[in-house]
Amino acid sequence: MLHKRPIAVALTAAAVLLVLAGCMVLPGKFISDLALRRDGTFTFHYKGEIVLAALAPGAKSGMGGEADTPPEKFEPQPCTDPATDETHDCTAAEITKQRAAWNDAQREQRDAKAQEKAQNRKMAQSMMGGIDPEDPKAAEAFAAQLMRQQGWTSVVNKGQGKFLVDYTASGRLDHDFTFPTIERMPMIIPFVSVIRRADGSVRVDAPAFSTSAANPMIPGLASMGSMAGTAKASGKGTAKESSGPPVADGIFTLRTDGQILANNTDEGPQAEPASGGSRLDWKVDARTSSPPTALIKLGK
Repeated sequence: MLHKRPIAVALTAAAVLLVLAGCMVLPGKFISDLALRRDGTFTFHYKGEIVLAALAPGAKSGMGGEADTPPEKFEPQPCTDPATDETHDCTAAEITKQRAAWNDAQREQRDAKAQEKAQNRKMAQSMMGGIDPEDPKAAEAFAAQLMRQQGWTSVVNKGQGKFLVDYTASGRLDHDFTFPTIERMPMIIPFVSVIRRADGSVRVDAPAFSTSAANPMIPGLASMGSMAGTAKASGKGTAKESSGPPVADGIFTLRTDGQILANNTDEGPQAEPASGGSRLDWKVDARTSSPPTALIKLGK
């Protein structure tokens, strides 16, 4: 019986670490724009918040990072006579023996908890590209890591895992494009991906711009975020009640002079005479259940 609780806690912590792995970086409030041109060039811009899940409020509790619960108090158990199985008042020696066994059990649980914390910390650090989430300077280290990469023109630490960023990329679509890509952090749900097809078309997906979070292994995370965002939007939730996973809140716009073959916007393509093309707009918030997607035919 003494071993079941540490094992259960460890399994719960492992599940939370899988959540953090799949949703390591999430969008907050933002504006984002993607321009795709028939000649195969593109420009992408994201300005707003990103959230590093491992540093967000509540992330540490699932990994055993919060303060331990108050220690239990020793309470003597009824003593029985092995021969008759009848209970009797415990002797001082019997109580001393019980206390020694109880102390051993408590020590075993503390050791198991300490080992669990160390393992979870090491695992989280490996998922974060070597950044230790328990390090007080982890946020600054993450911001510096982003600024070393091309495209990140501004990264400001706002606290509690939240960063205000400005990112721009442009080039030719002779390769697929995904945002964000972060050095030594491969397990990130894409905010936006542009995938080339052999027929000259490209598929645009924005899996992180929805409450479904595009991660079939952990659908519960999205519903938690949706409930938090809905409570906040309705004015019924307090800051404490809505401190769950961050909810994307912004506008994603796709502009193109190519042929729009498919899309899941509410209003469809909007003409932009000045550019000679069309525009697709997605409002992203706690009610966005389906990730933005579009199929665009560009020139060969």
